[in-house]
Amino acid sequence: MSPAHAAVAAITAVERALPDKVVTNLDLERVVDSSDAWIRERTGIRERRILEEAGISTLATQVAEGLLRRTGTAAEEVDLIIVATMTPDMLLPSTACLVQAAVGATRAWAFDLQAACSGFVYALVSGAQFIATGAHRKVMVIGADKMSAVVDPTDRATCVLFGDGAGGVLLEPAQAEGEGIVDFELHADGRGGKDLFIRAGGSLHPATRETVEARDHYLHQEGRAVFRFAIQRMAEVSLSLLERNGLTPKDLKLFVPHQANQRIITATAERMGLEEERVLSNIERYANTTAGTVPIALSEAAEEGRLEPGDLVQMTAVGAGLTWGSVLMRWGRVP
Repeated sequence: MSPAHAAVAAITAVERALPDKVVTNLDLERVVDSSDAWIRERTGIRERRILEEAGISTLATQVAEGLLRRTGTAAEEVDLIIVATMTPDMLLPSTACLVQAAVGATRAWAFDLQAACSGFVYALVSGAQFIATGAHRKVMVIGADKMSAVVDPTDRATCVLFGDGAGGVLLEPAQAEGEGIVDFELHADGRGGKDLFIRAGGSLHPATRETVEARDHYLHQEGRAVFRFAIQRMAEVSLSLLERNGLTPKDLKLFVPHQANQRIITATAERMGLEEERVLSNIERYANTTAGTVPIALSEAAEEGRLEPGDLVQMTAVGAGLTWGSVLMRWGRVP
């Protein structure tokens, strides 16, 4: 579609998809040197969902189908599909192309975006630009990750933290004054790449017997460094974005942070001066689903009636790269 006129991008539908299998902390006690009490105290996590015998495109497709169903949109009407993921089914084709084929969105172009836990926030901003310029009218943005595929099941420092899941939104031009994305702020600092990475599987260290035996295809995290960085940057970027728009945390109806660790969520909220009831947390049930955390949480908030048209919502995330960012929006009429 050729550019027509500028518009504000608004979320017109939100959806989530989670695997059926639940793995509790008690289940993990049987395979790693940890305990339910230890995990809860340090992370706030009680259980997580695990996707078996399928790629993440399965959940991403379920999200796409749900978005179409909720809005009564025909697949052929979708202009663009963006999937934020660090765990694609395969290096190529992209997961977004797999979703496009699965739902029959024959007019849409599609691509994956990789910013790890910041992926959905990055992708949401990217997709919104095509609405804002008038280039497109229907953009699907999905955050989806199968972290169980890249986490070492014997490493208690990481295997207790992550789960599998997907969530997403449909972006369209706002129909009412004041609704839609207000502003955003995104950042990256590649110097922090050493703190959160998967060493092998790319062009630098292709898969070999040695990389497999060295367990280099699993996620490695410098926990303390990432923890400190997340607390600092999540609060910093959130407050910066609010201030730039003449707002304060008291103006927010709901703050939707990346679900990495309950202690990070709590510390961020405290630095922002936010009461518990205005901070969304579901990490207890799903753990860290990486690019899936923010849209999954947003979907639950909408379903529970925690958002009404005109409410100010802020979504903030931090992830590998290191990457971080925040999006500020006025909630619209979402089915």
